[in-house]
Amino acid sequence: MSKELGYVLVTPYTLRKSRTGGVLGRLLSTTGLDLVAARMFGPSPELVKRYSELIRSENEVWPEIRELLSEYIEREFSPTEDGQVHRVLMLLFEGENAVRKLRDSIGGFEDSVESADTIRGTYGDYIKDHDGHVTYFEPAVLAAPTSEIVQNVLSLWSEFSIKDGGIQHNAIRLAEDQDVQKTLVIIKPDNFTFPSSRPGNIMDIFSRSGLRLIGVKLLRMSLAEALEFYGPVQPVLRDKLGGMAVDRARKALKKEFGFEMPAEVTEALAGTLGPAFGDHQFYSIMKFMTGQWAPDVDAEGTISEGRVRCMTLVYAGENAVEKIRNILGPTDPSKAAPGSVRREYGTDIMVNAAHASDSAENALREIGILKVEEDTIQRWYDQYFG
Repeated sequence: MSKELGYVLVTPYTLRKSRTGGVLGRLLSTTGLDLVAARMFGPSPELVKRYSELIRSENEVWPEIRELLSEYIEREFSPTEDGQVHRVLMLLFEGENAVRKLRDSIGGFEDSVESADTIRGTYGDYIKDHDGHVTYFEPAVLAAPTSEIVQNVLSLWSEFSIKDGGIQHNAIRLAEDQDVQKTLVIIKPDNFTFPSSRPGNIMDIFSRSGLRLIGVKLLRMSLAEALEFYGPVQPVLRDKLGGMAVDRARKALKKEFGFEMPAEVTEALAGTLGPAFGDHQFYSIMKFMTGQWAPDVDAEGTISEGRVRCMTLVYAGENAVEKIRNILGPTDPSKAAPGSVRREYGTDIMVNAAHASDSAENALREIGILKVEEDTIQRWYDQYFG
């Protein structure tokens, strides 16, 4: 059976309540689908109007729900009178029977009555009074019941993806803060080796910060991006690891041959073996983040997408850098505090679950290198429906 493309829209309420990680974890672990794109939107009045009209016109949606959904979109997605936007996160999934699998994982609107085996059963509300009138409605996420509606909705949202999508600097409540600082998080490739709840679980831990998630991008980092991103680390590795490599070589020589390495040989190795070992470790980091061994890739290949996925997240708020790094934990997971991201999900110094910027200045640099603002929704729409 051929693959399908499906979407999920995480509502402003779910984002405000920091339930995004739980939703993502449930979607990944229950559907087995591949997450292929993610983008944060701040819907404009025009997008809200056209989206609500589109839902009203879809005959595949039950009439009572059509009106309820349209009114909900108009009320909850629209910017405030002073122009602050509500955040909506679009997630694209690919795989066999993607539309049905997403629908089954999300569940129906009435699941919220007394069920917790679906996303709406856990995070949504659909409350009626004794006369059957709906008194409170929160769907948690929105998705399409058919492939035709997927196409129609993605056609509309891709049209607005550049204008309304990207990092939402003017998100509601964020614009009211006096000292807004931004920081970048990368959920590393070891969390995407197979469909699991790990990426969502890590997002849940970061939600303890109380910061706003204002930008998301699924990324296959190219070697060129990785080289620019990690380039400052290379001389540090040459310096720190070079001395360690020479020291280990000296000890091995004494153990195997029973004599001390002459000073002139030690000095020579410090200028050859040391840098070579540091470069090897640097290329190992690059391979972990891109799936490619840099010395084996030609110049043209360095600008192509990498072979492994990671997810970039932009958080904003007061002391964002410090808050996120405290939750992340030190580079070595064995030295991280219980409950930190790296202690819970890291394996070693390189395979340590996530990266976080170490300063506000570096955050801006890293966000620029990885092009978190870049639109990826249109490309997937074109691939399936263009």
